[in-house]
Amino acid sequence: MNSVVHFEVPFDDKERAETFYKDVFGWQMQDMPEMDYTIARTGETDDNHMLKKPGMINGGMTRRVADEGPVLVMQVESVDDHVKKVEDAGGSVVGPRKIEVGDMGYYARVKDSEGNIIGMWEDKENKS
Repeated sequence: MNSVVHFEVPFDDKERAETFYKDVFGWQMQDMPEMDYTIARTGETDDNHMLKKPGMINGGMTRRVADEGPVLVMQVESVDDHVKKVEDAGGSVVGPRKIEVGDMGYYARVKDSEGNIIGMWEDKENKS
């Protein structure tokens, strides 16, 4: 079973969205201007930026594309294998089939059979 490990909230106005989530939920924001992305920390983290409380997830905020809403991101063993599963089940790829994210892992966005966009994340550490 694949777990939800991340979320992404789209924004039209980055500063306004960051302020909203800080003020309403107390989230900590870390701006990544080179990616037009903001990391959203939803709870207390350790020295490795991992959440201390089990079951919590962090997320991010990114510029809205069309009518896209929030995106849940699932942990998968292989983005390539799961993209094929998505296509075989009637879904489709949104954007590049697989994006390398620094030394952390790989990411893909897909549309499910109902037109919802979901993300898939593969850790690099699993690859030797």
